Formats: sequence, structure tokens, C-alpha cells
Amino acid sequence: MITETSNENDIRFLQVRWRKLLDQLTKQFGKEPDIEAMLFLIGLRELGRGPGKYTKEQKLDLMHIAICAILAPSGYYELSHLDQDGWPHWDSLKPLPFIDIFSQELFLKSHIVDYFAEIYEI
Repeated sequence: MITETSNENDIRFLQVRWRKLLDQLTKQFGKEPDIEAMLFLIGLRELGRGPGKYTKEQKLDLMHIAICAILAPSGYYELSHLDQDGWPHWDSLKPLPFIDIFSQELFLKSHIVDYFAEIYEI
């Protein structure tokens, strides 16, 4: 996982794993996804539903689910419960680090790669 104290080797390793993930998802979906598309996919997976018609608010909720799911293994969130419609709700356990925009992107990419590492060999 990339943190504010990560070195260049950690970042290079993340870049290699990120490229492998992009290649895998591009092969599967026919288009290279951006971070938001990946978060949307993770949200759908966590919700246990496939592609369909979602409102703008639901799409944002799916991305929030994804953020919570990818950061849960690092202790930032914990699944609280599922509501009557089956949507997960999360409790925040600790504040997210205050980091610059470049580091935020690396932080997210690192957690996304770790999430997908359970599915793909990356």
C-alpha cells in the first residue's frame, strides 16, 4: 500500500501493478477504465448487482461504497449494516490522511490494485 512515506520503488511497483490491472480490465470490458469507472465497478460488485440503470445519486453512492470497501482493509471503514434494499452502510473508523492531490491518486490506486488483486493475478 502506498502511504505518505512511500519511496520511488514502491511507486514504480504500484505503476506496474496498475498497468497490469488496466490491461486486464481493458481486455475484459473492451475499454480502458479510469479511476471513477473502477470505483463504479467495485461499488456494483460490493452491492452484488450487475450493470443497470442507476440514477446519478445512486452512481455516487456506488462510488462511495467502493471507497469504503477498498479502504476497509486499511482500517478506515467498517461495514455497519445492509439497509432494507441491500445497500451497505459503513462506519468511519479513522480520518483519511491529509495528502496532496498526487499522493491522493497514488493512495486510491494502491487500494484499488489491492482490491482487484483478490480477483486478478496482479
